[in-house]
Amino acid sequence: MQRAVGVLIVDEPYGLDPTLRAVLEHEPTLHTLSEADLSRDETTLPEAVVALVTVGAEEPEGVARIGGLRARYPTLKIAAAFEVLDIAAAGRLMAAGADVFVARTASARVVCAAILAVADAAAVSKPSEPGDGLTPRETEILRFLSAGFSNKEVARRLGLSVRTVETHRLNLRRKTQTGRLKDLVALARQLGLAPVTEVGAASARRSAGPYPVTSAGPATLSA
Repeated sequence: MQRAVGVLIVDEPYGLDPTLRAVLEHEPTLHTLSEADLSRDETTLPEAVVALVTVGAEEPEGVARIGGLRARYPTLKIAAAFEVLDIAAAGRLMAAGADVFVARTASARVVCAAILAVADAAAVSKPSEPGDGLTPRETEILRFLSAGFSNKEVARRLGLSVRTVETHRLNLRRKTQTGRLKDLVALARQLGLAPVTEVGAASARRSAGPYPVTSAGPATLSA
């Protein structure tokens, strides 16, 4: 039997939704941990541990919190639960150590799926929901696609190859089970992603810098 995925909930000072916390604590595939547990004998811990960190309006606090966890536990996977996210903020959080993003308003099922995916756990037995755990790069590309940008336009603005963008679109199609523009727009709004503007696209690229391409992970479409 596969060992459960460990989950460290870091929600101060914002607090995690009580219903979501209850689901995480009672989900058979997950095992909630405290930070003290991470300092114990590694043989007693689950093979994979994911920290679920809430990021509020004060983004610098979230960056510091994630950076501190990454410094103390280099192998820890980190899922950032956000309220509103733009490209620049995603870049800063990823640079601090975030592996995946999920909306704080997402359903418990979506959050669990994101945690399992970033931990490279077995696929969830139930069908996935649209938006299950997007990687930082996928979140970035989703913003452009939902604004109607073509593959070539996205590639030019982000400094990627067209082939790389096409790969991310295929992954987005698989995860969201749709390729329709109106569905992408709805998903971007659901996740609280700030709309793309011509000025914003240029400044975000300069401030966020290059993103590493992530092939696995959870909130990937084909032209």
